[in-house]
Amino acid sequence: MSDQLTEQEINQALSNLAGWAYVTDEKAIKKTFLFKNFSEAWGFMNRVALLAEKMDHHPEWFNVYNRVEVTMTTHDEDGVTLKDVTMATAMNGFAG
Repeated sequence: MSDQLTEQEINQALSNLAGWAYVTDEKAIKKTFLFKNFSEAWGFMNRVALLAEKMDHHPEWFNVYNRVEVTMTTHDEDGVTLKDVTMATAMNGFAG
């Protein structure tokens, strides 16, 4: 298990993660990714899905056409952990 990060640690981590925001009342980090079309959005989701399975840490997400809205939190820890930050970093890299 990962330890829950403090709000200060989350904000520090997000300072290096373009587009991600901490949502206090949800104890989660969120970002909306926009792609050229559905195919690019789906390809992104496939890459994230493979990593999620490898890490055994899965995003909450919503997809419509070229938009993928992602919420990351660690339910077992009731908040944001290093796992969420690691996934967010990877997603930013996958999105380019």
